Amino acid sequence: MPGRGQGDTVGRTQNKKRSLIKRERISRVLVFISLDILMLMAAAILACFAPRLAVPAGERDAFVFPLSYLAESNGRLVVEATFTIVQLVLFAAIYIGVFFALRLYSNMWKLSGMDEGIHIVAAVGASTIACYLLNRFVLYEFINPKVFPANNGFNILLMGVIMMFLVGISRFSLRWLRNGLHTGRFRMSRNGQKAILIVGAGFFGTYVKRQIESGEEGKTSYVAAFVDDDLSKVGLRVGGVKIVGTIDDIPKAVERYKIQEIIVAIPSVSEKRRSEILNLCIQTKCHIRSVARLQELTDTPTMRDVRETKISDILFRTEVELDKELVEKYLTHKTVLVTGGGGSIGSEIARQVARFYPRKIILFDVYENTTYELFVELKRMYPWLDVEIAIGSIRDKVRLDEVMESKKPDIVLHCAAHKHVPLMESSPAEAIKNNVGGTLNVLRSADEHGVERFVQLSTDKAVNPTNVMGASKRICELLVQDFARGSEMKCMTVRFGNVLGSHGSVIPLFERQIAAGGPVMVTDPNITRYFMTIPEAAQLVLQAGAYGETGAIYVLDMGQPVKIMDLAEKVIRFHGYEPNKDMPIEIIGLRPGEKLTEELLMDEEADKMQKTEHGRIFKAHPSEIDRDTFRLELGALLRMAETGDPHLEEQIQKIVPNFRHLHNTDGTRMM
Repeated sequence: MPGRGQGDTVGRTQNKKRSLIKRERISRVLVFISLDILMLMAAAILACFAPRLAVPAGERDAFVFPLSYLAESNGRLVVEATFTIVQLVLFAAIYIGVFFALRLYSNMWKLSGMDEGIHIVAAVGASTIACYLLNRFVLYEFINPKVFPANNGFNILLMGVIMMFLVGISRFSLRWLRNGLHTGRFRMSRNGQKAILIVGAGFFGTYVKRQIESGEEGKTSYVAAFVDDDLSKVGLRVGGVKIVGTIDDIPKAVERYKIQEIIVAIPSVSEKRRSEILNLCIQTKCHIRSVARLQELTDTPTMRDVRETKISDILFRTEVELDKELVEKYLTHKTVLVTGGGGSIGSEIARQVARFYPRKIILFDVYENTTYELFVELKRMYPWLDVEIAIGSIRDKVRLDEVMESKKPDIVLHCAAHKHVPLMESSPAEAIKNNVGGTLNVLRSADEHGVERFVQLSTDKAVNPTNVMGASKRICELLVQDFARGSEMKCMTVRFGNVLGSHGSVIPLFERQIAAGGPVMVTDPNITRYFMTIPEAAQLVLQAGAYGETGAIYVLDMGQPVKIMDLAEKVIRFHGYEPNKDMPIEIIGLRPGEKLTEELLMDEEADKMQKTEHGRIFKAHPSEIDRDTFRLELGALLRMAETGDPHLEEQIQKIVPNFRHLHNTDGTRMM
């Protein structure tokens, strides 16, 4: 701690700073008051002089200001509608007083915008009305009507209009001057500054331009041009920057204006059009950022909503349309526990849940780092939200019971699992202990503590599985069906394919390989997979959970399968390279347990598949299983996993008869 003498020195320094800041503020206010008084006098002169311009020169009376002018007309004295010094002093007092009352002298005019403009209109308008009322009902009625004529009311109103114009110029010119100097708009050369093209000249495009110019980014960058698909805007200007063409003109604009960065600022655009725009931008090899999708934006947009473009943004997927009413019914004011809450899927599900005003979200995960990062993000985005972290493993039934007992969740969304196929091939017992044993623990604990609804996430690899991970998830599906038959808790499974950008998925792997200089490794030129984005998967999981039919397996429509080779080429181009020219692609062969194509339905499910109210969610009826036999075989499987029994695969086969374990290229099995 600082000593007493040091503390006194710091205190004196701070007092000096405060005193200096106070003097600067007072000086600033006095400058504005003086300026406003001068502008009021100018406005009064113009208000009296302007009407005379409409009168022929020969008929104009001598212009007298600020003294009143007496003229004889038919033997009567007539007072011209000019202003006296007394009026000007009173008017100035009113204007300054109203400006103080409405805090016009407290605004930061260097950062002024629409709100400050409205502020000026309100302050000048109120002052003008007050001046008119003073003149008409006080000066004219009770003091001296010959000196203070009622017929100069028009001049007072005209003076107010002129004053409004002058005050606006005086305030906004500060911002204009600051931005011009700050961004280099007044410089002859912009050498060293990065030229930015903004796609979209609407609200968000204008907002992004303003934020760039007023922030630190404006020191090194400037907005060189806009493009917009609205033809009526082409050729117009936004804050002095021209809209140079439509979106199809992006390549021309990039070449003409030496663009180095493109910002796509159209959050409401359809997913298909967004993908087309981004693919067009990628061809220019410029750095690309984009405003987040409309549903991802916070209530008050900031530059945090302008993010780096991801490869998933350019892969067109049909937009998800949630039945919000149905989802709200089972999430609003409920306590929701998300296992694996720090993972890529679990974290996105938590984000989506937060939008529906739950009572509380509990993030249950064994890995604290990403879980804490999500906690901080949720508290920033939703300050009102009650979020808690519970560190623990789904293998630990005691810890699960502690959390269920203390937090009392209404809904459990079970996302925790080992999912990496090759790793689980080399550690099959761990796949069973975590995926099967962990799911059994969560189901039992949830059932014992009165949870209303349990939603299990599954994978297309559980259909006719050829690897241990897929087989373990198929057993989890059977577990959920078993509990659905004997529990009051609604239990259901949601099955979907690969998720773009999730931990361990193919795109991050490709990107790491590109960053290392290549090659990009593809297992087989003909291999295909189903893909969806993380937000899309999370939204469809919540929608499926809303239907709440216990025992059902909800299957998500994944669209058309994607060739991994095509995906690799897109990722390479996204990073500015040409496939097999700047960046080689190497075929390495299928990995252990890997299929050429994945399936979403088993044969027996396909015959009974039903559509739900949501066009992209289907319902498969549960398979018939002998519950007693299933439980006996399941118990044996878990014991074998704990002891490392070498016959684990045979036991999996008993529970999942359609499990066909693929061999390695040397004929051995990854057991």
